[in-house]
Amino acid sequence: MRRHTHRLAAVTALAATLGLALALPAQAAEGGAPAAPAPVAPAELSAARSAAGSPAVLEQLGRFFARKGVPPTKSLNLAPADEARAAAQAAPRLTGDTVPVYTLDAAFVAGTAGAAVAKAEFVASKVVAADGQTASVWTVRQDGGWRVVNIATGGDETDYAAQAAGTGGGTVFREPQLNAWYVLRDGRVLPLDEDAVGSVGSAGVSLAGYQQLVHQRYGDKLPGSAYDRAGKGGGYEVAAPAAEADGLPPLTAGVAGAALLATAMTGVGLAVRRRRQDG
Repeated sequence: MRRHTHRLAAVTALAATLGLALALPAQAAEGGAPAAPAPVAPAELSAARSAAGSPAVLEQLGRFFARKGVPPTKSLNLAPADEARAAAQAAPRLTGDTVPVYTLDAAFVAGTAGAAVAKAEFVASKVVAADGQTASVWTVRQDGGWRVVNIATGGDETDYAAQAAGTGGGTVFREPQLNAWYVLRDGRVLPLDEDAVGSVGSAGVSLAGYQQLVHQRYGDKLPGSAYDRAGKGGGYEVAAPAAEADGLPPLTAGVAGAALLATAMTGVGLAVRRRRQDG
């Protein structure tokens, strides 16, 4: 199990906005059953990786590592000359595979027939610095090409994809409201981190069971709902149910206090990624 540390995503000057969902079709499902997300073509992943590894982005990554992920909009006790020197010494390089990052889809939560469990929001490439720091470069397809829109500390996106690939494959996706990572494999939603274990148990649940679970959690809080219209999209308290679909355990206290980011259900609001702090 990968350790979680508290690291805030630093929004860089590479983009003015985030949350541009990839225009990828969901796989059709017979009989309206939940579907697996559509894969991203290898050629698209290659193009996204090229954008992430461009000289301009690598230069920006050097400054990112020099500042230890602190955004340029915040002050840092580091002289400009020292920052420039540290940026050059960072020598950032891409490592591992470039992967699509899937996020729980609002249509799936709503129970729309044939909706995929998640949709591709962006593509991530892991970068490592000479001193061992790591970062995730997010790219989206925009105006006919791939554009870097964010740099975040750490490498959850690619690390969990590698973890899933090493244990049987499948489609990795995230439930952002809980910061839980799962893999969809052979019709079951299996946990990849502690937050996901708290959500679906160590053995996971069927895809249909997971749909019932997330509908119970968020079905009345989707965009356009009374909850959304009341301006409560910043968070809510989950009442622990007496029983869950598909034999799920009751929600834990940690899950019950999780905030629902309503914008995350619509493919926007990706400017800050939260990491959990151990202990």
